[in-house]
Amino acid sequence: MSTSGQINGQYRGTRGELFPLAISVALLTFVTLGIYRFWGKTRIRKYIWSSTVGDGDAFEYTGTGLEKFLGFLVAIVALAIYLGVVQMLLFFLGLSYSVDLETPQGILALNALIYINLFALLPLIFYATYRARRYKMARTRWRGVRFGMEKGAWGYAARAIGYGLLTLLSFGALLPLGTFKLEKYMADRSSFGDARFEQGGAWTALYGAAKHMFIGFGVVLLALLSGSVMGAAGLAVLGGVIGYIWLMVGFVYYRVHSFRYMAAHRTLGQKITFTATPTTGEVIKIYIIGSLLMSLVVAVMSFTATALLSGLMSLLNVSNMGLVGLFGGVIYIFALVLLGAMALVFITQPTIAHFITNFSVHNAEALDEIQQRATETGVDAEGFADALDIGGAI
Repeated sequence: MSTSGQINGQYRGTRGELFPLAISVALLTFVTLGIYRFWGKTRIRKYIWSSTVGDGDAFEYTGTGLEKFLGFLVAIVALAIYLGVVQMLLFFLGLSYSVDLETPQGILALNALIYINLFALLPLIFYATYRARRYKMARTRWRGVRFGMEKGAWGYAARAIGYGLLTLLSFGALLPLGTFKLEKYMADRSSFGDARFEQGGAWTALYGAAKHMFIGFGVVLLALLSGSVMGAAGLAVLGGVIGYIWLMVGFVYYRVHSFRYMAAHRTLGQKITFTATPTTGEVIKIYIIGSLLMSLVVAVMSFTATALLSGLMSLLNVSNMGLVGLFGGVIYIFALVLLGAMALVFITQPTIAHFITNFSVHNAEALDEIQQRATETGVDAEGFADALDIGGAI
């Protein structure tokens, strides 16, 4: 234990260690047509968790690929039944995909059907988000003590939809309210051993974190008005580009600074406190450098693959365009899988490392008072999150 009562986060993972792991996982996922991704994600999590260290003790991830795979199969069946019920209700209301796309009414009806199905998935998406976090908490240990999270996925989904509607109706003005309330809902239901987390603070304090998003949105709006009202097309394009970049940077700023605020006002067992000091500039730098490295690798691979494919076709005197298209499709799919691995190494891991190394635990001596919690039962293995492709590689 640190003599100052403070534990500073450390991240010991390296690109040299993660890259071969990520590539092997990508290749196995590719050759197994995606089936291996459940085991691959588990391997990657085990590496990242074990690379995260506090006071000399590494985190431990205890999830398995099998339980994730079985959870996925259950979720696929439930999702198929759910969407089938939605389609039956739409058919009962006289809506179906058998529309005349050559008429404006048919195109409108088709678009309405697509959006209805998308909105029908929203509750499941939010439900899956909560369940995925609960699963990761239940499968994480530090200092031999388990984390945990109470049930509450449907409550989270209902709140997420409600706060989302408020954000839309207020044209984004109430985004901090939703961010704060939803994070508080999850934090207040989380525990480390027998000690509970509690989220304090006020949602209005997040307006400072959102200021650049609002400014960027305002610049985009002014650009649109200048183009439609004043007829200044050049000014509108320039303002739109500046506003869009400002908005994107503002989004990163919001995520970073809202994380800092929420961490600073969170407690564990009413004694242990936290601070987080990640910076927007570092996160953006990681993304830019990572994207440039990925673009360079993709450019080299594309040139090499095109040259090899052309040479192979000429050597074998193959003129079947269907076969050429098949080879091209395989290369394209492989490139997508490889891009995911590179994004993990060049963007995701450095970002995780930045947040961890800028995170501190205070009054850490109180950790010795925390007792082990009972094993979680009935925890969904992220089946819906995998089925709906939520959460990426981590």
